[in-house]
Amino acid sequence: MQSLRRLVLLPVLLLSGCHSAYVEATVSNHTSQMIDLIEVEYPSASFGTQSLAPGADFHYRFKVIGEGKVKITYTDTAHNEKKAEGPDLNESSEGKLLIDIQPGSVQWQDKTAHH
Repeated sequence: MQSLRRLVLLPVLLLSGCHSAYVEATVSNHTSQMIDLIEVEYPSASFGTQSLAPGADFHYRFKVIGEGKVKITYTDTAHNEKKAEGPDLNESSEGKLLIDIQPGSVQWQDKTAHH
């Protein structure tokens, strides 16, 4: 009976031991204008969206490979390219990253932990 219990618990233990660190990013448009051509660069890759309406959020989940700063580039309604640098991330980073685009600035909330 003991052997049967161990056999049944083995897949549960194996699955619970598997954990991949990832960052859950949210880009928020807290301006009164549409924002276009949003690109967020993070170590080893990038993601983005064509446009983001006023008051809207864009969510993206990614795994960090390497280390370095997070950067955002976007275009405002006057067709001016805007850039901002955020926090440093590394391969053990996991948690939430909030990127809040406001009139005239970008605010970053790094809620990631490094394990």
